[in-house]
Amino acid sequence: MLHFVQLVVTGLVIGSVYALVALGFVLIYKATSVINFAQGEFLLVGGYICLWLTVDCRVPFIWSFVLTMGFSVILGLLVERMVLRPLIGEPIITVIMVTIGMATVLRSLVTLFWGTQIRVFPQIFPQEPLSVAGIVISKVYLWTMAAAFIFMMVFSIFFKYSRTGIAMRATAADQQVAQSMGISVKRIFAVSWCVAAVVSSVGGILIGNINGINITLAGFGLKVFPAVILGGLDSIPGAIIGGLTIGILENLMGGYLDIYLGGGVKEVAPFIVLVIILMIRPYGLFGTVEIERV
Repeated sequence: MLHFVQLVVTGLVIGSVYALVALGFVLIYKATSVINFAQGEFLLVGGYICLWLTVDCRVPFIWSFVLTMGFSVILGLLVERMVLRPLIGEPIITVIMVTIGMATVLRSLVTLFWGTQIRVFPQIFPQEPLSVAGIVISKVYLWTMAAAFIFMMVFSIFFKYSRTGIAMRATAADQQVAQSMGISVKRIFAVSWCVAAVVSSVGGILIGNINGINITLAGFGLKVFPAVILGGLDSIPGAIIGGLTIGILENLMGGYLDIYLGGGVKEVAPFIVLVIILMIRPYGLFGTVEIERV
């Protein structure tokens, strides 16, 4: 029982970061109907920028974090303005292919500047483990989970109560109606890409503090995809629940099945879940079911 609870707690930590990054996927899809396959690369770039500022430029971590958030906003704006906006009106498959190409470019730039060797942050969070009722958990895990939940809460309040958040929800519901109400849809597109880049960078920094950073961190974006599908591509609460669920499931499957299957179960578990979801409920738990009448 103790082993089960330990796996669930660790899964919640990773799941909270999945949920944060999944938020970026959902925002872009809701606003623009585009699936951004460069989400993992946003995460990778954000993590490396913060590491570079902290380690190579000797900027205090808190300022590195703030500067990375500013960089992410600029990155999101540049991508939307220079790459995506010229493609408005083009087939969705064209836009998706462009995001795949953009992912390759960002990954190549990271390799060019920082190489492929794993790099680690200096100790930011306390490393000593905390024991509660026999469950041992590292404090860095607790800080990671707390930071992820704080950011999710901030963005949830932003979407629900701020003028921009309400405009984003209106645009997601119907772009033409939103435009007729005086909402600048292009500005909402730009804000969506900025928020997606920011949440990805936060995810990259949090994971980087646990495991270190190298080029394989970009794969984290792909691992988040099953969480998005589980929750529903256009559902913000679904992204959070999907992220937490996938984090716990992959940890449990890895913890109990690795000894029988020789390891690696944790890596494929999210994709097994993805296939099952697509077979049973293609729109996810909270996604909008589209009905086409002919």
